[in-house]
Amino acid sequence: MPAITLPDGSERRFDGPVTGTEVAAAIGPGLARAALAMKIDGQLVDLSTVIDRDATVVFVTRRDEDALQMIRHDSAHVLAEAVQELFPGTQVTIGPAIENGFYYDFARNEPFTPEDFPAIEAKMREIVARGAPFERQVWDRDEAIAFFERKGEKYKAQLIQDLPRSEVITLYKQGDWIDLCRGPHMRNAGDIGSAFKLMKVAGAYWRGDHRNAMLSRIYGTAWRDQKELDAYLKQLEEAERRDHRRIGKDMGLFHQQEEAVGSVFWHPKGWKLYRRAEDYMRRRLDGAGYQEVRTPQLLDRTLWEASGHWEKFREHMFIASVEDEDKTLALKPMNCPCHVLIFRHTLRSYRELPLRLAEFGSCHRYEPSGALHGIMRVRAFTQDDAHIFCTESQIADETVRFVELLGSIYADFGFPEFRVKFSDRPETRAGSDATWDRAEGALKEACATAGVAYELNPGEGAFYGPKLEFVLRDAIGRDWQCGTLQVDFVMPERLGAEYVAEDGSRRRPVMLHRAILGSFERFLGILIEQYAGRFPLWLAPVQVAVATIVSDADDYAREVAAAFEAAGLSVKLDLGREKINAKVREHSLQHVPVIAVVGRKEAESRTVALRRLGGDAQDVVSLDEAVARLADEAVPPDLKKARSLLGEAA
Repeated sequence: MPAITLPDGSERRFDGPVTGTEVAAAIGPGLARAALAMKIDGQLVDLSTVIDRDATVVFVTRRDEDALQMIRHDSAHVLAEAVQELFPGTQVTIGPAIENGFYYDFARNEPFTPEDFPAIEAKMREIVARGAPFERQVWDRDEAIAFFERKGEKYKAQLIQDLPRSEVITLYKQGDWIDLCRGPHMRNAGDIGSAFKLMKVAGAYWRGDHRNAMLSRIYGTAWRDQKELDAYLKQLEEAERRDHRRIGKDMGLFHQQEEAVGSVFWHPKGWKLYRRAEDYMRRRLDGAGYQEVRTPQLLDRTLWEASGHWEKFREHMFIASVEDEDKTLALKPMNCPCHVLIFRHTLRSYRELPLRLAEFGSCHRYEPSGALHGIMRVRAFTQDDAHIFCTESQIADETVRFVELLGSIYADFGFPEFRVKFSDRPETRAGSDATWDRAEGALKEACATAGVAYELNPGEGAFYGPKLEFVLRDAIGRDWQCGTLQVDFVMPERLGAEYVAEDGSRRRPVMLHRAILGSFERFLGILIEQYAGRFPLWLAPVQVAVATIVSDADDYAREVAAAFEAAGLSVKLDLGREKINAKVREHSLQHVPVIAVVGRKEAESRTVALRRLGGDAQDVVSLDEAVARLADEAVPPDLKKARSLLGEAA
């Protein structure tokens, strides 16, 4: 007699084993119609699963987040069925749900193109309309391999062959079509609905290995209803308009080319933007008690072996050989082992803790060419890295300080809110379970002290410790994981870091790995898209364009530009012979925040006509007022706050 406990705490008892479908029907016809799947003691399963023991059951309806992932998973199956109906002989490989959608990889002599989409989508809608139920079947391993081999599905057969012998082999059938899948699925193909769309095609190597066959990947998106789909497509249109690669090119900020794949050529204006962000971050770190350091680019592999990175991260490292010394060196992919070397270079006292070492460290990581994306996913980047060496009792206080600093910095850059994920121990990790228990417990306690609410991100911690991931949401609703705080008991021990405690004993410090921006390149790409190139005055690479209406005003325009520059503003002087409307249009396309227009009248009255980016109105003010106003507006937010505090103190 299984007892089913429901989310409201009520309990239902049944005379014998019962399926989720039967439980939902017993509760009421409304739930029977709405339930798509269920969770048994937290595990997502099909409604057809038999419950033969006491359990807690939560039903999944269309409005739940789990339903969205299932819609996408089921859509991948329907895509594969549609493709094989339309293009006989095509082999299916893998087709998971992903963020915002799904994809399926197909083995076919002729790659798919977007021109194939209308026919495939029409067939998918036909399959959804049939509403065939998803039926779970458990197969004998060898029989399943033979089945797919007979069908000519060599990739599916290989997937099964490579599964552990202990794995239960499950296939899902929808109508006459069947596929290897762990599940779970919704009740039937009709539960997918009509809010899906095929988006693009791409090449993809079988199992991501360039030595394997190239497959044809079809990406799609799927949502709970048309309103959600329309909102997502509108977001994509806006993202295209804000694409940092296009804006960066239009503004002349940077470029990338084949001679340095995965690296950035910063142009003068782009480097000015970079430096404004870097100068701001340096001031904030100085004020927060960090000491800036600089460490080497090339380090012997023995360091990376000792730290554990050689084993866990070797495939992402660039290697250099020194033949006359018989050494293997690696370009550093991160800064943490180097900071441990600085810490242990001299014998430290507990009085020095917490010791906060910061570095704008140049790092290099191998990323496959297909994964590179503008300046947001590169091989050469600068990380706003820091490591806090502290005692275990100081973890909570340092977490509070860090979260306050991070929140303040994000707000200054235009991100007033963020959310936090707690990533716990990964399957492959360094350190004992006892060490991980301590680290995870300490980080959770620190979160409680700092008042940090988080969502669990299971198994996504670093190999040496659990971490908090700080996620920003941009102006068009996209999430970006930027900051991180990691608690590490492992690396200080592996690299021999220690300090002299108050009682004279030698002890290991705790190492807090932390970043706020993540990498300058990626964060600047995010900022470009956040503002669509229309930066606040303090960040803008060119803050004021001084443009003449007539050549008679050239001398006065030079004087105006010099006055702005003397006040610390970045100025573009435009004495060209084009008409003023053309000049305004050109500087607006360059996203210059302020255009100072001068003509004969302004020269005679020693005024300027200020035009704001995106506006048609002109504000005519004296030159002195214009300089004072813009100079004040261009003060970075941290310095403006400092001035305000000084004024209050006075």
